[in-house]
Amino acid sequence: MWILLIVALAIVAFFVYYFNRIIVLENVISNAWAQIDVQLKKRADLVPNLVETVKGYAKHERKVFNEVTKARTEVLKARTPQQKIKAGNQLADALKTIFAVAENYPKLRASENFLMLQEELAGIESKIAYARQFYNDAILQYNNLIETIPGVWFAKFMGKKEKPMFKIKDVERKQVKVKF
Repeated sequence: MWILLIVALAIVAFFVYYFNRIIVLENVISNAWAQIDVQLKKRADLVPNLVETVKGYAKHERKVFNEVTKARTEVLKARTPQQKIKAGNQLADALKTIFAVAENYPKLRASENFLMLQEELAGIESKIAYARQFYNDAILQYNNLIETIPGVWFAKFMGKKEKPMFKIKDVERKQVKVKF
């Protein structure tokens, strides 16, 4: 009788452990995504100031400003992680264009306001990269737990499935060519 009770208690404890571990990891993933979301919002909020600063120097670059503004709007409208990732990538591409335009305006590049905005944006980009890494680490832990025995049994019982990693665009995987 005692052996059955001990076995039953062990099974219950095992179930509680895995149930709680899966829930905790899902919460870590949600928090990690929220951190990415915060940084994407900070970047989007910085864009109008950057655009206005560049506009003062590069009045005839309207197409670039329209692309940046449209990309920022998409970031703010996005609701799902996939939409936010796509919109964030579009905004990053548009910002690269605006910095390329800035190269043609030496006075702009020397502007204290522009330099400050550029530095702040670089800091935000670093935070986004770190948040993406943390998010992927959380996804890895979760996926490992629910794909290995005995976690796979608990995951199926709870209806939990593998979660996708945050991936970069294929364009960003290409080797950078450096010329001197």
